[in-house]
Amino acid sequence: MDDGAWTTRWRWRLRGATQWPAFALALIAVAVLIHVLPPAGDHGPAAFPALLLSGFLCLMVVAVAAPLAGIWLRRRRPGLPRVVADDQAATVLLVALVAAVAVLGVVHRPAVQAADDAFSAQARQARRYILANAPGRFHRNIDRLDTWKQAPDLYRTCAPGPDPRKSFCVLVNTDQSPPGVVRDPDQRPNDTVAGPDNPGRRPG
Repeated sequence: MDDGAWTTRWRWRLRGATQWPAFALALIAVAVLIHVLPPAGDHGPAAFPALLLSGFLCLMVVAVAAPLAGIWLRRRRPGLPRVVADDQAATVLLVALVAAVAVLGVVHRPAVQAADDAFSAQARQARRYILANAPGRFHRNIDRLDTWKQAPDLYRTCAPGPDPRKSFCVLVNTDQSPPGVVRDPDQRPNDTVAGPDNPGRRPG
């Protein structure tokens, strides 16, 4: 291989070497955005689930979207090697993915803030009710409240007691101001009623 051909091939390799650095950066950026600025839901997932979701999205871009975009790119530029076309397409699409998640997160931010405000309001009312009406054995755990969001405006908040099978639980309705609170006759803890991994549960 003469020097000219080797130089050309090396230039193509350099031009087709941005996909995996872009993948690593996009993986981290999307995970952070999903965690801090969620594009859906009341709050972002924890760090590890956010990383898993980010990995899935980035792999879909690289494995599915990028080859299709690479075909389109080669039709527009027939002299472009396939590996370079796929690499360039993947890089652009990964950048677009980060931008899309960021924009969706910003757009969804008011909904997240409203959900946080409602959660804080119900927690204050639940705390007041429990301190005023629950037996003293539940007061010691007032800072360990567990909340399950059952519906858009309905929360089940429990204060654990000495017996792990029994909590003092209240139902809080936030479609009024201040939120309405009633005691739940079912005093089983949320991890029993809703399940330990229910995504609607939060501490506080």
